[in-house]
Amino acid sequence: MFDFIINIFDFFLYRPLFNALVLLYNYIPGHDFGIAVILLTIIIRVVLYPIAVKSLNSQKVIQKIQPKIKEIQKKYKDDKEKLAKETFEIYRKEKINPFSGLFLALAQLPILIALYRVFWQGLKQSELANLYNFVLNPVVINANFLGIVDLSKPNIVFAVLSGVLQFFQTKMMLPKTVIKEKSSGPDFSQVMQKQMLYFFPVLTIIILLGLPSAIGLYWTVSGIFSIAQQYFLLKKKD
Repeated sequence: MFDFIINIFDFFLYRPLFNALVLLYNYIPGHDFGIAVILLTIIIRVVLYPIAVKSLNSQKVIQKIQPKIKEIQKKYKDDKEKLAKETFEIYRKEKINPFSGLFLALAQLPILIALYRVFWQGLKQSELANLYNFVLNPVVINANFLGIVDLSKPNIVFAVLSGVLQFFQTKMMLPKTVIKEKSSGPDFSQVMQKQMLYFFPVLTIIILLGLPSAIGLYWTVSGIFSIAQQYFLLKKKD
């Protein structure tokens, strides 16, 4: 059963991504592996664009209804069942899914796992046997980017860049701080949001420091794409 799942994963994700990367690598002047990674990242982001739009729009609506949610939390703080019912009713009226923000992350997770394999194993000469018939075998793949960075090895610059972009990307999606009364206690949701703002960028840096910098380059380009996308979509929504 496990082998069957791996085969399905390879057939639908690993091999298509690996072949797309090699195809781009073959046709890029100078065979720059980094440029191929950047182009592949853009293609992936374009494919995921409809999911991202839906996710961002839902998150924007969730931000706008936060005052209503806070009122309900205050009103029914001692009645968990009523609180859940009233909160669900607001989501139903606004026609939003509170977990829609997870869709893009969940959609990217299998792709990230596949890309990890592509960048970790795909540079091996033995993996070129997984090329489709119409993809030219380059025999050897040079993992350099602009002749400066070896993308097969970890790179602190791309790791830090990815973390910084993750910080701004998360910050853009956080709702504006609601002015609270002096008598009110600490807002648990705001505390969690602030922790997420710093925790995920730091975690991103730590993880990427141990992975091939090709993944860091993918994460950096993807972060730039996401920030630009969020800026224009949220601005348009406003």
